[in-house]
Amino acid sequence: MTVEIVKFTAEDVERHIGPLGALMHACVLDGASIGYVLPYAPEDGEDFWRHKVMPALRGFGRVLLVALEHGQIAGAVQFDYDTPPNQPHRGEVRKLMVHPDFRRRGIARALMAELEREAREVRRTLLTLDTRTGDAAEPLYASMGYQVAGVLPGWCRDTITERLDATTFMYKNL
Repeated sequence: MTVEIVKFTAEDVERHIGPLGALMHACVLDGASIGYVLPYAPEDGEDFWRHKVMPALRGFGRVLLVALEHGQIAGAVQFDYDTPPNQPHRGEVRKLMVHPDFRRRGIARALMAELEREAREVRRTLLTLDTRTGDAAEPLYASMGYQVAGVLPGWCRDTITERLDATTFMYKNL
């Protein structure tokens, strides 16, 4: 695997807005439960990065990690540690995504390992995340030591149909 994990700034996002939008678009079209439903245009993906991620990166407490394979954006994950004063030990994994063309190569695992390294660097000892129950990411997280905190039925709408899916909440002590 020749994947490089890079920390992106807001300026990096702006420079790579097209490929990042394409990543998001491809993942949503493939059925990834990352907060969006069909129809979903490539421009919608760009809007996500421009209006949701870039402002957070300009503030405090958000890290965007991008996986590059031979210079192409293959995946991304965000680490959100902008927490209230009573939670200085905690952070959240957000929007782990790997482009369908790059899956089954260890990219998600590499992104998560780097996210955990970033978390330790800012002295976070508890990571939380949620994933649609039964998705391919759930066993990945479990294999990396994440524990199930609970399952909420009807948490999110399916990407393609109007069915409501359960979400599994997970955590890991670092």
